[in-house]
Amino acid sequence: MIHTRICDLLGIVHPVVLGGMGTATSAPIVAAVSNSGGLGILGTSTLNSAQLKSEVEAIRRATAKPFGINHLLFEVDEERFSVTIESRSQVASFAWARPDQDLRSYFQRAHDAGCKVMYMAGEVGECLRAAAAGADVIVAQGTEAGGHVVWMASMPLVPMVVKAVAPLPVLAAGGIADGHGLAAALALGADGVLVGTRMMATHEAPLHPNFKQAIIKSDGHDTVLTEIPDIASGRVWPGAMSRALRNAFIERWAGKEWALRRDYREAWKAVLEARKNGDADNAPLLIGQDAGLVDSIKPAGEIVESMVAEAEEIIKGRLSKLVRSR
Repeated sequence: MIHTRICDLLGIVHPVVLGGMGTATSAPIVAAVSNSGGLGILGTSTLNSAQLKSEVEAIRRATAKPFGINHLLFEVDEERFSVTIESRSQVASFAWARPDQDLRSYFQRAHDAGCKVMYMAGEVGECLRAAAAGADVIVAQGTEAGGHVVWMASMPLVPMVVKAVAPLPVLAAGGIADGHGLAAALALGADGVLVGTRMMATHEAPLHPNFKQAIIKSDGHDTVLTEIPDIASGRVWPGAMSRALRNAFIERWAGKEWALRRDYREAWKAVLEARKNGDADNAPLLIGQDAGLVDSIKPAGEIVESMVAEAEEIIKGRLSKLVRSR
């Protein structure tokens, strides 16, 4: 069994954490990951406070294991955040703060409620800011990840962050879909991984089946860094690009971002209709380069267990055989 500091800190069996994706998490997948021994995290960006409370209640009915709730700080909603505080989930997870935001006040309120604080960033400086504000766990997110990212890849970023924020534990995120990724993250100094795209192609993920099939069909080379999804939605993320599948929606607006800014309301109406109808070619699908490693839809718990088992075999088997006494 692979056991790291993250397991002790968060009260989990396996050092595998579900990314708190706003449109791709709900009570079933959060509970499934937690029940398998990992840590499920619920995204909140698409929920109002009443919906969040309902989801938390559903998670608690489905599992007695630890779970977390994620907030985007640049658009943090006080009512939603209050639900998190009142729920006393084991982890309060945060990401994407504005440069002028005071992280310490949010972190302290979470700590006062008994939560451990997790913060995700893709730059060493931002990770240091979170560490100084009192975060318990730092997530170093490489640009290979799906969704909102910055520019540095996981291979250099993770050890840089591990060194910078020591002795805080670090989770690696971006490009991780199997045990090879978990083993590599541990070799880079991380204490575990945060997984997004792989978990989107699960039975429990709240995505239309056509979007899950689009992930399976992707070879990972067909993703692109773009502002188009954010322009279309009218939301400006601080310092972020979106990694998305290069589908018909992206192709339609590539090079015409200026026109999309003018007509984004109509474009977003079309996106919402496409999502409703399961039209995976005409709505943004934010996935990582590791989509090329995803070849099937599986239960979320099975993914956690197979990831850990595969990493253990790599570490005990192949890697140990590479070391010889002189």
